[in-house]
Amino acid sequence: MPAEDKNRQIQHDAPKSTPPASAAADAPYTVFDKRQKGLIVLIVSTAATYDLNVSLELVNLTVTSYLIFQGIAPSLWGPVSDVKGRRIAYTCTFLVFLGACIGLAQTKNYATLIVLRCLQSTGSASTIAIGSGVIGDITTRADRGGFMGIFQAGLLAPVAVGPVIGGALAGYLGWRAIFWFLAIYSGVFLIVLLLLLPETLRSLVANGSRAPSNPLIRYPLKVYQKLTKVEWDPEAAVPMPQLAGSRRIHVTGPFRILISKHAAPIITFLAVYYAVWQMSITAMSTLFEDRYGLDEIQIGLTFIANGAGSMIGTLITGKILDVDYHRVKAKYESRSSSANVEAGNGLSRVTTSQEDNFPLEKARLRLVPLFSCLQCVSLILFGWTIQYPDHVHIAVPIVSTFITGWTAVSTQSVIMTYLVDIFPDRSAAASASLNLARCLFAAGGTSIVMPMIDGVGVGLTFIICVAVQLAALVGPLVQSKFVGAWRREAEKQKAQNAEPKEQ
Repeated sequence: MPAEDKNRQIQHDAPKSTPPASAAADAPYTVFDKRQKGLIVLIVSTAATYDLNVSLELVNLTVTSYLIFQGIAPSLWGPVSDVKGRRIAYTCTFLVFLGACIGLAQTKNYATLIVLRCLQSTGSASTIAIGSGVIGDITTRADRGGFMGIFQAGLLAPVAVGPVIGGALAGYLGWRAIFWFLAIYSGVFLIVLLLLLPETLRSLVANGSRAPSNPLIRYPLKVYQKLTKVEWDPEAAVPMPQLAGSRRIHVTGPFRILISKHAAPIITFLAVYYAVWQMSITAMSTLFEDRYGLDEIQIGLTFIANGAGSMIGTLITGKILDVDYHRVKAKYESRSSSANVEAGNGLSRVTTSQEDNFPLEKARLRLVPLFSCLQCVSLILFGWTIQYPDHVHIAVPIVSTFITGWTAVSTQSVIMTYLVDIFPDRSAAASASLNLARCLFAAGGTSIVMPMIDGVGVGLTFIICVAVQLAALVGPLVQSKFVGAWRREAEKQKAQNAEPKEQ
């Protein structure tokens, strides 16, 4: 076949949306400008507030079942959102949540209450995984930490205000009012979400400039494209290569990530720390009531410190993550550029080499040991001060919960950002795997914390918890020392397998 005909045949066989390589290289990572990114993050952060847990203390026998389903549900919705789109996944989860809240507000027996609480968890918990996927879609590693911090702050707002609202509604209007409140809240927000949140999944809309045929996905993306300050030819915007063929929903994907050697050490570590944090939160109501004689509304107010620490901590940590990334990247580029630059193709070779060999674990996980040790100290302070209420003012254990919330959520923000970095094509599934581990660990921890306190006392209970946490520090050590090399080797093998074989 003549060369000209052969080239024509290759162009005919290639996907029509695939642009010339030079055009794709010039495409911005996303067409959403800073203000649009801010609005998108605000929407997904608000969506995450539906994992409110405001009534866990009021119906505390449902805590374990709620946490189990809270862990399992994102393993379904995360892969769905990674393939079918963020808007479709959000719409389905909110419809489930809305229906469950209406049912809970009218339930008349305990068995139905348990079932509907599990269904409610199935709808609400997935917003975290989907939201993490959205953040991964519209951000690069260079600015992902800050946006992830804002997202985490939004989803943690209920930790501060949820118990207060729940306590007030239950105290004055009865516990059913909580679910009517959530039903109205979710119904209104679903309308807002459908009107304002654009589709961001890169395998469907590339960098935001591709218009898919599905009308549910296309709107309001077209509005954002018209308003954006970034002008780009839609034909030149292509999905990332690793996303282009990802059209099957793998429900087992989060589980495979969970047990993979690339993620298991750090996920297990976080699951332990999250479980202990949830154990302290679960015990707070009973302990403050028994030791300090607080009523329901006063108990709700004690949760503000924990929630405030969580929100402030993740906002600051997100900014630190971005600073750390730029610092490590600048140092790495200055060391490696001279060795990688070659005449005629220097820039592309440097970029490729740096992406493959960049010390991501060093850039992302530096703060984990610091946060871990501070959390351990705050838990010991909480356990031993609340054990002696006659000798210690209530402000001391409350302040300790502020530190615990700050460090626990900051650690979570660091690790969630890191997982989105190393699984860019499965960001929602990666978040779901983290959620699965932490919720299952938390379900076990919250079911035994009060029997432990009754058996050995508050102080010794949290000494045991801290000992387990210190042992879990092996996870970040393994992740930092070995996983970077394992990950780079796997990426190299994947690239070799993807290369076309000569006929």
